[in-house]
Amino acid sequence: MQASTPVLPEAARRFAAWCAVLLLLAGVVYVGIRLVAEFRTAVVPVLLALLGTALLGPLHRRLVKAGVHRSVAAGLTCVAVVAVVGGAVYIVVAALIDTGDEIVASLKEAARGVSAHFGAAGTSLDDLASNARELLGKFGGTAASGVISGVSVVGESIAMAVLALLLVFFFLRDSDKAAGTLRSLAPRGAADTLEAMARRALRAVEGFMRGTTLIALIDALCITIGLLVLDVPGAAGLGALVFVGAYIPYLGAFISGALAVLVALADRGFGIALWALGVVLAVQVLEGHVLQPMIQSRTVQMHPAVVMVTITAGASVAGILGMLLAVPLTAAAFGIIQELRTRYGEEEPSPGPSSQEA
Repeated sequence: MQASTPVLPEAARRFAAWCAVLLLLAGVVYVGIRLVAEFRTAVVPVLLALLGTALLGPLHRRLVKAGVHRSVAAGLTCVAVVAVVGGAVYIVVAALIDTGDEIVASLKEAARGVSAHFGAAGTSLDDLASNARELLGKFGGTAASGVISGVSVVGESIAMAVLALLLVFFFLRDSDKAAGTLRSLAPRGAADTLEAMARRALRAVEGFMRGTTLIALIDALCITIGLLVLDVPGAAGLGALVFVGAYIPYLGAFISGALAVLVALADRGFGIALWALGVVLAVQVLEGHVLQPMIQSRTVQMHPAVVMVTITAGASVAGILGMLLAVPLTAAAFGIIQELRTRYGEEEPSPGPSSQEA
């Protein structure tokens, strides 16, 4: 009996199978995103706590090695975080309050200069303000509009921050039990692989958080010193914006650097603005060619295009918060993929017996 001939060729059937897999994956991702958005008040503190645990884990481990009880060490670490973050927020807010009027006045002066020189439609102050609001609504999304909307979101944010801090305490205190809990939940035969994936993801996030914090501090100090030397108004506030913006790779540095140059242009003239641009570019070159390879050499390296697409996707899903969380979560995903490739990658075919002439 003659076998029936397939209706579609082999290449078309493989293509159809891959399309079905991609559609199924897209559906799962979409449902996951909708569930996360629906339960964001519970999911966001967990994600922030995981990032905080990754950043503070080394300090907690050092305290435990020094003989401090795990609970006491976790409590001291959380107290240190509250002190450091509270102090940093106070410094940033105080700097912005002291220099905010100067920065805004300089930006308005720069806008007037652009409008006077070019005089085209869309360069008036009203058009610039409306365009800025539209850009904020596009990239700020839920977070930015929610903060403006009312006190309820502020209360919700405070509640999520407190919950995240409590979760950091418990994650640090019980970190020694995490591997055992994960192994107990793993399917039979997959415990080692699941634990290895979790450890690789945690190392990637730890490296990203520590490296980004150190790089942000160096960038902010260098740019602040440069702006002080150039006598640009609001140097402290602009440096604070550089530090905060560094947690959004590439885009944050670009926006904060552009603001510094605009302020220098409006207040100190074209020559000083060029020097300010030189300072910003020098710091970016230092970050890209020295700090990033040296500080984050042990973490997952991602192409800038991947980072930009990730930030844009995070902004479309969760606004500013999504932009902050997108890159470390992607770093964790890349770490998991690397672990899977290491474990299940195709082994190079062993060389067959050589046909040697007798």
